[in-house]
This record gives sequence, structure tokens and C-alpha cells, in this order.
Amino acid sequence: MRARPVNLTIPIMKSALSIAGSDPTGGAGMQADVQTFALAGVRGAGIITALTVQDSSKVHSVLPVFPSVVLEQIRRLLADWTPHAIKIGMLATDDVARSVVLGLKSLQRDVPIVIDPVLEASDGTLLLERRAWPALHELIHGCRLVTPNLMEAERLTGIDCSRKKDSEEAARFFIEKLGAQAVLLKGGHRSGSPDDLLAQKREAHLQFDWLPGERLDTGPVHGTGCALSSAIAAELAQGHPLEDAVKTARDYVHAGIHQSSALGQGARLLGLGGGHHE
Repeated sequence: MRARPVNLTIPIMKSALSIAGSDPTGGAGMQADVQTFALAGVRGAGIITALTVQDSSKVHSVLPVFPSVVLEQIRRLLADWTPHAIKIGMLATDDVARSVVLGLKSLQRDVPIVIDPVLEASDGTLLLERRAWPALHELIHGCRLVTPNLMEAERLTGIDCSRKKDSEEAARFFIEKLGAQAVLLKGGHRSGSPDDLLAQKREAHLQFDWLPGERLDTGPVHGTGCALSSAIAAELAQGHPLEDAVKTARDYVHAGIHQSSALGQGARLLGLGGGHHE
């Protein structure tokens, strides 16, 4: 009797691309993004926009990558294969940011893009020059999600976000003026309850959903913003709806904060793998 043929069809692994700065601690930047992608079961790729000299206490210096190199990396990679999602983080300079804008024009299909609009480090070191903001605006236009913290939202919109009502107006600005499809405004630096705001278009109106936050008594933890945005990108790469992607990513970061460790003398590093994915 002849044996039945075995179906050896293997599902194609989803992939995500990080375009971000390099953090030698591994706690943030492209290194943390690719780690997060892997924990989500997503193949990670990375393009470095800037080298940083930093430790767990501060950023000591920043060396942007040649814009032509950034552009060539993006073009070569996208000509070879198309990721299922893209996360954009630190861009450093106007020239680098414009190289990213130009490089992404070669995308062959619609890909969800998550933008973490990194403006400065927690120690105040500038990570995006002011004249690069117009290029950042170009990237935000049409992106699936932008994830500013309160400071970034205030600077990019000119709206004081200390009150929840004002945060909703800032989110409206990102969507109606800058062209983002959705906004996750992070409330971790808000006095009182650190709730996040998810705003997105719902037919003819905007929907505002306040997501309850919890302030954990761990002290400063490095890389939470990078982990959140890259975890969302990983979920979107696998086809999950935005609301589910945000919930899963927030749970992952919350667990990572609980499991954070003090490897150095400064901020703690986010724990890896704590309750991220099934």
C-alpha cells in the first residue's frame, strides 16, 4: 500500500524591522527592539541610525550614521524582502530622518509603521535635532501608530498635556494635523494616575480610550518606551488588531518592569520574556 504524502507546508515566519539608534547596554534602541521581536516569535531585522556611548546612568555622546549608509541599508533590505511591520525610533539628525523618509518610499505594499518619536534621553541628552521635526512629521503622516510620551506630545503639538482633556486635544492634533492613523499617548510622567490614551479614527469621529496605568515602585527603568513600541509592531506584524496589540504590549512592559534588574549603577533594565506572548 502506498504511503500518503505528508503535507510539509511550513507557515512563513512574520518579520519586523527596527530603524533606530544603537544602545550598547541592550536596554533600549535597536538591540532591545530585536530582542522584543524575538520574544514575540517574530523575525527581527535592524537598521542603525546612530551609535551612542551610554551606560545605565546617561548618554555620553551620539554619533549619527552617514545618511547615505542608512538610505542604502533600507533600499537594499526592502528590495530583497518586505517586513510585516516597521518600528521607527531614534533618528538623530535631519539628514538621517530624510534618508529614512526617502528609503521607505520603496515599500512595495502597505506595511504598518509604529513610530516612537524619540526627542531626548531621560537625562536630557538631545536625540533628535529640532530641524528634523518636519521630516519626522512626514514619517508620522499615514503611520499606523505614533507613541509619544507627555513631553514629546507637548513639544510636537504645542499643547500642554497635564490634563486629560488637553491630552485628547494633542492626540487629535497628531491624527487630524499630522496624519497619524492612531496615537498612544503614554502617561507615565503624568502626576497622579499614569493612564495611557489610545486615540484613533472611527468612521467620522475620533475615539478616545483611556487605559488604566499603575505606578510601580521600582525606580527608573531603562527602555520601556522602546519595548512598548516594538512589542506593538511585533503584534501588528502577526495581524493582530491595534487594540489587542496595544494591550499585549502594555502587559509585556508591565511584566518587564516587575522583573527589571539593576545590572549597573543607574536605571534598571527591563526584564525579558515576562508574560509577553502565549
